[in-house]
Amino acid sequence: MATNQIEYEDFSKVDTRIGRVVAVLPFERARNPSYKVEVDFGDFGRKWSSAQITSYTVEELLGRLVSCVINMPPRNIAGFQSEILILGARNAAGEVKLLSPTHDVEIGGQVF
Repeated sequence: MATNQIEYEDFSKVDTRIGRVVAVLPFERARNPSYKVEVDFGDFGRKWSSAQITSYTVEELLGRLVSCVINMPPRNIAGFQSEILILGARNAAGEVKLLSPTHDVEIGGQVF
């Protein structure tokens, strides 16, 4: 399926950075099973996200490197301010699997 093409200038507006998961809390008020996830971006600070990544245990998430869009406006999800978008893709079972670096890289590093 083809999608609309964009120019590089469009892509360059998306600030995608590597962060480390430092806290994971249950999010009972979310419509779909979700966690409240705090991610550390080093010099860019710590930010929170609502993420439908409950196929992972809390222990699997803590300390994990994740790719995130950090320059979107906060979004109110069931009374919670989600500040970033943690990137993932669905597998054949429909579970969201995180897009993570395969090597140890600096937190706050830009994805390009």
